Amino acid sequence: MSTNKKRPPTTTSSSGIPVPSDEHSLTVGPNGPTVLHDAHTVQKIQQFNRERVPERVVHAKGSGAHGFFEVTEDVTQWTNAKFLSEVGKRTPMFARFSTVAGEMGSADTVRDPRGFALKFYTEEGNYDLVGNNTPTFFVRDATKFQDFIHSQKRLPDTGMRSNDMQWDFWTLSPESAHQVTILMSDRGTPRTWRNMNGYSSHTYSWANAAGERFWVKYHWKTVQGIENFALDEADAMVAQDPDFHRRDLWESIAHGEAPEWRLEMQIMPFDDARSYRFNPFDLTKVWPHGDYPPITIGRMVLDRNPENHFAEVEQSAFAPSNLVPGIGLSPDKMLMGRIFSYHDTHLHRIGTNYEQLPINAAKSPVHTYNKDGAMEYLHSGAQPPYYPNSYGGPEPDPSKALPSWWVEAGEIGYYAYEKHRDDDDFIQPGTLYREVMEPADREHLVTNIVAHASAGVSAEVQTRVIGYWTNVDADLGAQVAAGLGHGNGSRETPVRAPGTQRAD
Repeated sequence: MSTNKKRPPTTTSSSGIPVPSDEHSLTVGPNGPTVLHDAHTVQKIQQFNRERVPERVVHAKGSGAHGFFEVTEDVTQWTNAKFLSEVGKRTPMFARFSTVAGEMGSADTVRDPRGFALKFYTEEGNYDLVGNNTPTFFVRDATKFQDFIHSQKRLPDTGMRSNDMQWDFWTLSPESAHQVTILMSDRGTPRTWRNMNGYSSHTYSWANAAGERFWVKYHWKTVQGIENFALDEADAMVAQDPDFHRRDLWESIAHGEAPEWRLEMQIMPFDDARSYRFNPFDLTKVWPHGDYPPITIGRMVLDRNPENHFAEVEQSAFAPSNLVPGIGLSPDKMLMGRIFSYHDTHLHRIGTNYEQLPINAAKSPVHTYNKDGAMEYLHSGAQPPYYPNSYGGPEPDPSKALPSWWVEAGEIGYYAYEKHRDDDDFIQPGTLYREVMEPADREHLVTNIVAHASAGVSAEVQTRVIGYWTNVDADLGAQVAAGLGHGNGSRETPVRAPGTQRAD
């Protein structure tokens, strides 16, 4: 990829229409919901979802297992979701773990976030929680997601992966710093799926029977303990056993060693969000445990392997739009985009009626006016195919509305999040480096960054890499600079094109 200093052309849609923003989706005010008539963002998502046939565009390589979720503490003060309604209650479920950027044949132990997708077969329908093994993400707006994934995939001319492309995107997107710090640590190469945590990453809302609302985050803590590969160990395993994680999960369950995770919740009173010191819905940040201590409420156990990998793992489909009464969304702009994106990509990848496949089918009754389409299997018989009707067809229940939030009227536009007092993209990764990581973790972080940024990364981008890490921590930046042979780094943030809004 050559560095062209000429002014770049204006981005357009596929119809040649100029695009106003690729940084921010169209929302109602800075903190309001994304609007469906943001045609550019919607079409970016739709095009992206159809780039690969038939494997997943992201999270292509993975595996999974069946198990159950058990409630261990009373949570009815926070939510009236039925599957969480009493201590001791068990709900059958399916979990899928995966790498993010690699294709179907990629190795399991490469440096990458790991997908952590869960499907709960509740009595009120399927509840899907689609997260990662990291509590944060690289970007905070759904319109930027496709560009991020493209930067992690392959160049259009050579078909090769490019570290230069990755660092170019990251250093021009300062909001990525927290997630990249995690990725470049040994947490980017977990030893097994059993030895990593999982997170909702996004903020969701809960509502109890009295209608009181709360903001929540899910933390799935491995009971087996966290274990990671160092860089040389992960690289060696790529050659030794590219299916190492898949094999480990299967064999542990087959040998009766069912892995388990403890569910801890962070719960924020609804009114705290407006005045909190940083935006609590920003996916690039975590809520400090000192502010909202995790509360243990349940456990997940995986105790049964799939009988058919294709039918149960490859055809499994998770969608964050699958929410049950008592659980709702938040003003997280990435989450709002995913609500549309996941179902849409499943329609393309698996088919119109993918939710009738056994692995995706609800265990509760289904009464819908959605009809026909390729591979239609379940038919309603004499039920009227329209609503309203006079012949006993299903009717909606307004009392089942999901928890919501009030949005102050604002002009529709392309906004960054409204600033809170401590909104800064480099504070939390700096705290992670200085206060959470042990000396060996910090040493490995530098080793991993230097190794990755040395492989085919241009001198210009390397200079930005140094500045990026200097913004996280001055000593870290200096060590990266020394490792890359550049001397001291600069604390300057990347220069952005004139007229573009800062996302931070």
